[in-house]
Amino acid sequence: MLKALALNCTLKADTAEPSSTDAMIAVLKDAFAKHDVEISETVRVAALDIKPGVSSDEGDGDEWPALREKILAADILIFGGPIWMGQISSVAKRVLERMDAFISETDDQGRMPSYGKVAVAAIVGNEDGAHFSSAQLFQALNDVGYTVPAVAACYWVGEAMGSTDFQDLDKTPKKVTDTAAMVAGNAAHLAGLLKAEPYPGQG
Repeated sequence: MLKALALNCTLKADTAEPSSTDAMIAVLKDAFAKHDVEISETVRVAALDIKPGVSSDEGDGDEWPALREKILAADILIFGGPIWMGQISSVAKRVLERMDAFISETDDQGRMPSYGKVAVAAIVGNEDGAHFSSAQLFQALNDVGYTVPAVAACYWVGEAMGSTDFQDLDKTPKKVTDTAAMVAGNAAHLAGLLKAEPYPGQG
């Protein structure tokens, strides 16, 4: 069975506080279950002490090393977060900065520890920016070794300058559930192929 880990990069540090990103991750969780992909955990990143930096361990109190271990143990990474000021959250950017260390952590074939792992996005917001946010995520994740499948982003944005959150909707829009199904199917298919036959690396 393929394993997935979800990162919730909301700005809300209190895990008891409802998050629209959690609601979107839940939609993907249902879709992935149909492909025998288990989401082992959803991590509320803001609840952890993830130090600034670009190494895999920034010293005393840094909770990144433990999160890094969970991230690399998963076949599929669901990178979730809200749109703020038209772009991905600062919490999401902190995670990407810490992943930069993968670039110098290659094996004998030049492969980063994230090689052979698949990443998808779960984006929510009540302003424009879903495409820009997913573009930021996918370019950065590809830079640090992740593979991005076709149709890799599941997102919802509300009315511009509105106040309705995704978690406040009475019903998940059909377009969102249809997209989640495609995201999950493509990601599971690609992760299975890469697990069976990893990238060869250099020479």
